[in-house]
Amino acid sequence: MEKPSQENLSSAPMDLFPGPTLFGHPKGLMTLFFTEMWERFSYYGMRAILILFMTAAVVDGGLGLDDKTSGAIYGLYTMGVYLLALPGGWLADRLFGLKKSVWYGGIIIAIGHFTMAIPGVIDLFTETSDARVSVSPLDYNSFYIGLILIVIGTGLLKPNISSIVGQLYPAGSIKRDAGFSIFYMGINLGGFIAPLACATMAAIDWHLGFGLAGLGMVVGLIQYKLSARTLDGYGEAVAFDSPEKLLQQAKFRKVILGIIGVTILVLFALFAGLIPVEVSALAGISGVTIAVVAFVYLGYVILFGGLTTAERNKVIVIAILFLFSAMFWSGFEQAGSSLNLFAERFTNRNFLGWEIPAGYFQSVNSMFIIIFAPFFGALWIWLGRRNLEPSSPMKFVLGLFLLGLGFLVMYFAAKIAASGDLAAPTWLIFTYMLHTFGELSLSPVGLSLVTKLAPAKFGGQMMGIWFLSISLGNLIAGIIAGEVSGGTEEALSQMPDQYMVIVYTALGAAVLLLLLSKPIRKLMGNVH
Repeated sequence: MEKPSQENLSSAPMDLFPGPTLFGHPKGLMTLFFTEMWERFSYYGMRAILILFMTAAVVDGGLGLDDKTSGAIYGLYTMGVYLLALPGGWLADRLFGLKKSVWYGGIIIAIGHFTMAIPGVIDLFTETSDARVSVSPLDYNSFYIGLILIVIGTGLLKPNISSIVGQLYPAGSIKRDAGFSIFYMGINLGGFIAPLACATMAAIDWHLGFGLAGLGMVVGLIQYKLSARTLDGYGEAVAFDSPEKLLQQAKFRKVILGIIGVTILVLFALFAGLIPVEVSALAGISGVTIAVVAFVYLGYVILFGGLTTAERNKVIVIAILFLFSAMFWSGFEQAGSSLNLFAERFTNRNFLGWEIPAGYFQSVNSMFIIIFAPFFGALWIWLGRRNLEPSSPMKFVLGLFLLGLGFLVMYFAAKIAASGDLAAPTWLIFTYMLHTFGELSLSPVGLSLVTKLAPAKFGGQMMGIWFLSISLGNLIAGIIAGEVSGGTEEALSQMPDQYMVIVYTALGAAVLLLLLSKPIRKLMGNVH
């Protein structure tokens, strides 16, 4: 690796920050760190119990939905979280500003969680000795409205808080990467704590788990507001210098809020069955729509975007990796759906006479990231210094290969479950470890690679396309989960073979990408 010359060192930008600092970083980083930590606490805490609540029997306080419907709803929810990041970023840039978008998004998220908790709060003040035999309209209404609000709020908060982190550092700052590393540690800290806390409360009452997730978001909002001065000058709304433009902005805001309101009503009507549409069919239509939109747009950019040959080749690489990214996330996101159900139904969770809540296993991925992320970062640097670091496509290959290995472990665990025995928890833990290694190989590379490959005039739009691949993968994950969860005796007997199909698919994709890696590297041109 070429060392920087003395001239380059002397001309390197100084990391002089205009505001107060903490350990050499802007103090605003800590504000954003804890805001993101608590937002992820709310997201992963609710996610850890979401599909368990949907599939739980009515007498146990759940919704009593079948696995296929629950998986479709889970997929649509996780799809929406990433899909709405695109309009959320657009609204922040043109209407609210980054900081207000984070604030409004957090409020909407908290309201969503508390809406899901309403039936549990009512139960606390209602004495009844009768067993629950049916799901009340309040349960359904609060559940679906809450999910929709969380999706909208996350779409406003998630992309914009990361953008503020980027603004804290001057262009070319040598501390920018370290700042983002600290910020992302907050994500995993929240992701580690949340399932433990929310699953514990859900063991008492499902709605208390949802309420605790909302409380976490409120704590994040309080510290965000109390330390808001550390973000002065960052993430501000676009300033308009004329009354006409201010009036136009106010009218535009009313239109946007009206569209959001109508969207909430339509989505609620769909989910609640007021408009007769099968949820699983809706999920399938949504997946096809996302894929078609993404590739029609990519085709338009390639053919009519006015690109040079080199730029056109790089967009083709983005299109190819779009498919493999969606495939990876469709397997990885089984963590919160089918693997979560496996933990509840087919895993021996007894520890010294205490049954470990199934949601606890959702902390394992974040724990492994906290432990192994520094190792992977150091490994790539060590290999890079020896010119041995694998190319970006090869890291994708590694990620898919590790994903397949993880499901190979689950194949043997499913064999144990199909025989009528409970599988040891180590099967799931080992699967999550392999999947985490795959995530660390593929996920950071994808975001970085898109920023390098995207033509300058399509930079933001190509990043949006990349988020679409993650959104599509999450949706497919929910659809798959409904088929491989072993909810009936027949499904349980088929589960080992279904996991093996996933193994063949992931490993086959890895081999295909391996064969394509050399031509892909040629298309990448000067991007390494």
